[in-house]
Amino acid sequence: MRLLWIAVGAFLVVSCNYEDKTQSSFEQLQNQILNTSCAISGCHQSKTDPSFLQHGLVLEASVAYQNLVNQKPKNASALADNLLLVKPSSINESLLFHKLQFTEHHKSDYGNMMPLGLPPLYQGQIEFIRQWIEAGAPKDGNPADEKLLSDKTIVFQPFEALPPPAAGKGVQVSIPEFEVAPNFERELFVYKKIGNTQDIYVNRVEIKMRANSHHFLMYDFNSQIPPSVMPQLNVVRDLRSPDGSNNLFNMLPMAYHTYVAGAQTIYSDYRLPENVVFVIPANAAYDFNSHYVNKSTVPIKGEVSMNLYTTDYTANTKVARPINFGNQSLSLPPKQRTIVTKTFTFNAPVKIISLTSHTHQLGEKFLIKINGGSRHGEVVYTSTDWHHPEVINYTTPIALNIGEGLTSEITYNNVKDVAVKFGLTSDDEMGIIFGYYIDN
Repeated sequence: MRLLWIAVGAFLVVSCNYEDKTQSSFEQLQNQILNTSCAISGCHQSKTDPSFLQHGLVLEASVAYQNLVNQKPKNASALADNLLLVKPSSINESLLFHKLQFTEHHKSDYGNMMPLGLPPLYQGQIEFIRQWIEAGAPKDGNPADEKLLSDKTIVFQPFEALPPPAAGKGVQVSIPEFEVAPNFERELFVYKKIGNTQDIYVNRVEIKMRANSHHFLMYDFNSQIPPSVMPQLNVVRDLRSPDGSNNLFNMLPMAYHTYVAGAQTIYSDYRLPENVVFVIPANAAYDFNSHYVNKSTVPIKGEVSMNLYTTDYTANTKVARPINFGNQSLSLPPKQRTIVTKTFTFNAPVKIISLTSHTHQLGEKFLIKINGGSRHGEVVYTSTDWHHPEVINYTTPIALNIGEGLTSEITYNNVKDVAVKFGLTSDDEMGIIFGYYIDN
């Protein structure tokens, strides 16, 4: 009998130890995917991460499940499409799955592919997540095949350029595939012709990029640019040398840029208000700026495809003019929040039809206020999402008189141990109002 009880006890001990070592599918997802690629410092680790106000999502082990399953996303496009962060039994309605799948991800503007700046998940990891979601995304149990987590097959991320506009309905511009070195930020410019032989009138801009893009911008040059600074056509100009130092000569043309259009996420489809266009003169050339961040240990590819859709010019057409109000006088002390304001005025009556904002990762909150007139101090724009700021088209344009303008009021949260100033890398900061206005 004593031997029987010893055997039973040994069985129970072994059974308990086995139970302890068996993790649910979600625990495996947490430990082998979220903890290593998502819940890391600066991303989704805690509410103190500088990016938290952008995404509002903490994926640390004690809260990840409740923060993911059946929760609404902050992304406006995902909300409009009735997605949840994780919708049990439906990958198509789960933003988490879209954020991991480049081929599906471009269909709506859901922000950048994840993990941002790092290598994509392996094929086995993505399939493991798919099985878990389709099985109802349970907290307990093992519906997903754990062998998938040992599959280190790299997912091939094809890039399909946008289909060009129909004949006579627009033009397409592209920056062909280029390489971004490991642990490097590559920012380049290419001055190139649009290819139009007569004036065209653009009312929609669609942009698609490979993963890990920081931004893509289309610039014109003002009339003050000296001939010696004007760049050559079709020559790639890198802002940084391979050792990371700035190429000052290639930076010179930036002082004469005027904003035309752009995007901060890998897919954007922006439309001007009805009967509003911006004009591209015949035989025009523009400076195209692409910025990619590679935090991984292997090279990645960059590439951009842009469509400029056109419409007819009629008696009711209004011409949009760009707003590009930036503050380069930034000095953010370490370990504290700083509110920076700057006012920009117009020297003629205007009607503002569209506004958006741009900061880097320390930007917590971006307010745009009217300066002057009867609406002085009124907040007309708010963003707490530095990487995916809202673009607002105003049904009733904001009318401003001579001497009135806009004030940017930006809250930066510098969680770093060093001061941060204005600069061109993602570790520096910016504070820019972009938008369009029409003459009053």
